[in-house]
Amino acid sequence: MEVVQVLHMNRGVGVTSYAMNSTVQSKIISVTKPAMMSAIEKTLRSISWPVTMGIADLGCSSGPNTLLVISEILNAVHATCRRFEQSSPEFKVYLNDLFSNDFNNIFSSLPAFYRKQKQDKGSEFGPCFILGVPGSFYGRLFPSNSLHFVHSSSSLHWLSQVPVEVEGTSLNKGKIYISKSSPRCVLEAYSSQFQKDFSIFLKSRSQEMVPGARMVLSLMGRKDMDPTTPESCYQWELLAHALMSMVAQGLIEEEKVDSFDAPYYAPCMKELKLEIEKEGSFVMDCSEAYEIDWDDGAEMASDDSSGERVARTIRAVVESMLESHFGCHIMDELFRRYAKLVGDHLSNNRTKYVNLVISLLKN
Repeated sequence: MEVVQVLHMNRGVGVTSYAMNSTVQSKIISVTKPAMMSAIEKTLRSISWPVTMGIADLGCSSGPNTLLVISEILNAVHATCRRFEQSSPEFKVYLNDLFSNDFNNIFSSLPAFYRKQKQDKGSEFGPCFILGVPGSFYGRLFPSNSLHFVHSSSSLHWLSQVPVEVEGTSLNKGKIYISKSSPRCVLEAYSSQFQKDFSIFLKSRSQEMVPGARMVLSLMGRKDMDPTTPESCYQWELLAHALMSMVAQGLIEEEKVDSFDAPYYAPCMKELKLEIEKEGSFVMDCSEAYEIDWDDGAEMASDDSSGERVARTIRAVVESMLESHFGCHIMDELFRRYAKLVGDHLSNNRTKYVNLVISLLKN
């Protein structure tokens, strides 16, 4: 599976789109906000109030969260400049995601975004130039020494590829991600792939960021060193159960399930710290771990079960990969079964995601 070609959030604004099913990611952005505001203030003060400020949001996706993040960043810069009686810089804002991302959805929202920024901030607000930058963040994306602040939310748990030791094999039989029943070699392959990818990510950003710049990253993770803990993999376990139930009824070939593995890894904080220290370009400023409800804790509509809500959230994120492997004809039935399994699980468990947030200072 070529991840850069098949991984994208569901496009548009339909019932299964990412734009309409990304409240969990919005919740993550809100809990990350204090770390982001602190990092921006420290950055502006340490790099002597730049005339032009380069900002990148990596894995920006599309829908309301994309410009929400940018708005929060610009608000933080504006507030800091006013507090210290400094002029607002001009902004070069880079929105990055893979080539198949729905950039058109973002660009069509920009006129309203620009109007609101001008209305809220008036003449004190510096010009803001927003650019789309398609490509993988596991490699260079921007000119050297061009970025002052980098943000990434709900993206770095996606790997550049399924580990080569696992892809296309039946090593992880009946599963689509790490599981309690996965062989040790599968766990080690996923961990090794994450280490390689995260090291490349750090090295690439170190070349693009100016000294004293900061980066705030949030990603799905786990609190325990054990990668098979439910908090890091149970959503995939239930999806595998849904697929295997279709195998049992002859709707999918078992070999199809055995040969699919998700390009995903939820690390623990210790793994992040070890790789940051090993790569050597950044110092960790702060770190936090937050728990987020699978259904984001929001009240449900009367005709909307928690299982259905979670299933739509997951579908909006992973459907492109599943469709490329299994075909589009099984998607509705697959996620109907998945919603039932999730609903049954949540009726007896208050399951949460673990979201890791780190702030890094460029040496």
